[in-house]
Amino acid sequence: MRFLVVLNDEKQYSIWPAERELPAGWRAEGFEGEQEDCLAHIGRVWSDMRPRSARREAG
Repeated sequence: MRFLVVLNDEKQYSIWPAERELPAGWRAEGFEGEQEDCLAHIGRVWSDMRPRSARREAG
């Protein structure tokens, strides 16, 4: 099964089955592959897991 790496407005990442319509509030980040590959990609690019709004508040 193929997955997409998806991103929401808070800059939080997840994976989603490639053949399914994306849920509201999420967009494709640009990486697609097997589940393990997508999770590894997220591990490389998502260094600050706080939502964007929390990062803004922290300065």
